[in-house]
Amino acid sequence: HQRICHLLIPALPRFHSEKDRKEGTEQLLRRQKPIVEVAFRTAQEFLWEGDALGAIPAALQALRLSGRTFGWSSVFLVPHYLLLAEASRELGNLRQASKYLSKAEWIVLQIPDCGADVQSKLHRELGLFCVAQGNLDQALYHLANDVYLATSAFGPNSIEVSGGYFHMANIFLSQDKKDEANSLYTEV
Repeated sequence: HQRICHLLIPALPRFHSEKDRKEGTEQLLRRQKPIVEVAFRTAQEFLWEGDALGAIPAALQALRLSGRTFGWSSVFLVPHYLLLAEASRELGNLRQASKYLSKAEWIVLQIPDCGADVQSKLHRELGLFCVAQGNLDQALYHLANDVYLATSAFGPNSIEVSGGYFHMANIFLSQDKKDEANSLYTEV
């Protein structure tokens, strides 16, 4: 609240002409974008600090404003849903994480030319969700897709690819497949 309160501006007055309404709407969207960015960044910071419970209100605020700004079927909502899924997963609330992941996946499926970077993030979170469920084969499937899509989006030697390798290596290590794990850790 402290980080976005000063960014909130009183509601726009009612406009009588279509031109004024359009300009007012554009002005409102310009005001909401910085609030979304602050709320999203704050939620990420809470997660990085290990406070998943603290991340949820900020992530929900970012999601609500993004939904109003871009529409509820926009690809811009996917990172917010993934952030909420991660926080829910970290809290052990797999049912809620599943709901957020389903919403993110539905948006991605509705956009034929959705970027590989967004798809990569979705598959990574799906993979980590499967790990939390104990479904390691399905987790490896999603993490392999994460690696492929991240490579497509960022190149084979980018840091974005290393996360998928790292999580796959952890799974192989837990299965006592040390050669596979070490090979993937080497890639990281």
